[in-house]
Amino acid sequence: MSDPVLSTLNLNKSFGALKATDDVSIDLKSGEIHAIIGPNGAGKSTLIQQICGGLQPDSGRVLLNGQDVSGQSTQARARAGMGRTFQISQLCMEDTVLENAVLGVMGAEHLAWRFWRPALKRPSLRDRAEAALERVGLSDDRDTRCANLSHGQRRQLEVAVALTLSPKAFVMDEPMAGLGAEGSKRLTGFLDGLRQEAPILLVEHDMDAVFALADRISVLVYGKVIATGTADEIRTNREVRDAYLGDEA
Repeated sequence: MSDPVLSTLNLNKSFGALKATDDVSIDLKSGEIHAIIGPNGAGKSTLIQQICGGLQPDSGRVLLNGQDVSGQSTQARARAGMGRTFQISQLCMEDTVLENAVLGVMGAEHLAWRFWRPALKRPSLRDRAEAALERVGLSDDRDTRCANLSHGQRRQLEVAVALTLSPKAFVMDEPMAGLGAEGSKRLTGFLDGLRQEAPILLVEHDMDAVFALADRISVLVYGKVIATGTADEIRTNREVRDAYLGDEA
């Protein structure tokens, strides 16, 4: 059995008396989608922030390809191969689709962003950005301002920007949020194929997408993982049904 691509070891984070993450240990294996689900306030966003470097845990470690990245910044973790998409879009809305993708390439190449307009003329950077846009189906929209994209297209663009980093693992925070049924279906199909490029740690409230995609599911309740298993195992877990899924299972 190969070592996990991404793992957390006994992560703990408290805000006063509130334990946002309580001894959380999860892992992400090559080629899989591991979903994290749970009710609002379960600690999912806090966990993702600790994994990606936006929030330091009180104790515990985060490993990427066996390397301890717990003390690294968000940017350093991205350069090390952690590709993140956000619950709330972090794109540059006044720039074009291609310009956003080029910014991603510049981050991967450790280039200063103040030189990004000259960088648009560099074939190596443009080619890499356009290849990522092709992957997500946005090539025809390369010159469109991000603000004029649909919500679903912005989600696609976030994935394209993450792809420019040649990630070893994706961390996706509610990529289906705000999408209609058809948009969710398209994105589900895309993510299903994307796992072969890099495994995906997926936080998602869309249970149809979770059960369609996830090889494994971890359930977080009050900051603690109460169960990890396959979709079938999670569906039939009485504690999980009582705490979160209810009739959705």
